[in-house]
Amino acid sequence: MKSIIQQITEQYRLSENEEAAAVKAEINDPKTGNSRRNFLKKTAMGGIALGGLMSMSFEDTIAQTTSNVSRSSSPSDLKITDLRVAVMGNVGRTALIRIDTNQGISGIGEVRDGADERYALMLKSRILGLNPCNVEMLFKIIRQFGYHGRQGGGVCAVEMALWDLCGKAYGVPAWQLLGGRYRDKIRLYADTPGARDPQAFALTMKKRVEEQGFTWLKMDLGIHVVANIPDSLVNTKIWDGATGQYDLKEYMGYGNTLHPFTQVQITEKGLAGLAEYVEDVRNAVGYEMPLCADHFGHFDVNNAIRFGKAMEKYRLAWLEDMVPWFYTDQNKTLSDALETPIATGEDIYCLKGGFKPLLDARAVDVIQPDLGTSGGLLETKRIGDYAEESGVAMAMHMAGSPVCFMANVHCAAATQNFLALEHHSVDNPWWGNLVKMVGTKPMITKGFANVPLDAPGLGIELNEDEIRKHMNPKSNKYFDPTPEWDEKRSHDRLWS
Repeated sequence: MKSIIQQITEQYRLSENEEAAAVKAEINDPKTGNSRRNFLKKTAMGGIALGGLMSMSFEDTIAQTTSNVSRSSSPSDLKITDLRVAVMGNVGRTALIRIDTNQGISGIGEVRDGADERYALMLKSRILGLNPCNVEMLFKIIRQFGYHGRQGGGVCAVEMALWDLCGKAYGVPAWQLLGGRYRDKIRLYADTPGARDPQAFALTMKKRVEEQGFTWLKMDLGIHVVANIPDSLVNTKIWDGATGQYDLKEYMGYGNTLHPFTQVQITEKGLAGLAEYVEDVRNAVGYEMPLCADHFGHFDVNNAIRFGKAMEKYRLAWLEDMVPWFYTDQNKTLSDALETPIATGEDIYCLKGGFKPLLDARAVDVIQPDLGTSGGLLETKRIGDYAEESGVAMAMHMAGSPVCFMANVHCAAATQNFLALEHHSVDNPWWGNLVKMVGTKPMITKGFANVPLDAPGLGIELNEDEIRKHMNPKSNKYFDPTPEWDEKRSHDRLWS
């Protein structure tokens, strides 16, 4: 028996030597990023293989595992020294933030797509000089400065960067700090902007499956599809055809008017045209493929029910934001009336702000937070956990850069009732080049994101050269110092 143990010990010793040589080679490789190199150095100095343990005495094993651990930082002594931004032209406007510390470790985060970087910059004076590893405490300090929609973007960006920084300080992935992971890969659903030609759109969806490997798809399915078909819609001329959901220039314009107040209606001819559109897509991708839908238009709950019933035979995975999320009763009416699941949540800030009432009322079938609004990694996990208790699954909305994408990957890995994460930039050729993966796995493999298992924090480094190519022309500063945001000038307590 002893000889068998000796053989196993020798095998592990040889394996350990091979692993050590590979680690040393990667550390010395000029192509290895700084975060990855620091991570490897720490594991090389602080880790120990089974072969080494089996050949040691008990006393030596204890000494090795408790004393000979090297850290590249002293987490308890970390202090935030700066918060800087760089604004890209990704999805119109996307601001990245970087939180710097007194020990040379930085964390990166992202202000939600389409939001102003000043939502994050105004928080700098509230966190300057504090320890970034006290993530929950810092979140409670800044939470009051976020709100629904893009106004939550600053708080979420800071929270995101804090987890990245904390993970780097302790040498562990962000998912580990959230309590561990349920999965090693994250199912993605590919967002596909709508095309006017249903046959052309169906071919695009087919490409998503056969060439790009996606196993879940989302399509835009709105009244814009039939807007040019005579007698398909009612009361659209006053709203300029009711196609300008994103035209927010006028307060009383279609894009700024809540759904019940437009009185736009869909005729039977319009519903038939929409059904034909979906049928072409279903014929292209089949029924095994989960297919969800978004961007319907601004019409009331009655037309939403008519629309939903016309779509039921196509077994869509969910209908997303048919009515505004804060109309809990209308969402419940819609959910009760339709067999197709109802989803909402991309504009809700924090658990008690909107998710809890929807879940408590059983008014939604799929909860869909956007981590860039919902409160960041930990708050989104809490939303998922609360939804799980209510018997509701969680999908995740995401239209940002790879920074926010990877934050979502870590949160999805740590949340049990997770369904799928949105990939909004499938057809953007430079999107994935904005960051470098620190670990050994690529970001995405055939429709699934890989959870970083051997990289600290979010598991990425920024690719400065690529980001500089795609800077927003109105804000071309690349993480310049921001001393004008250092001073706190208000008394922020919410009670007397």
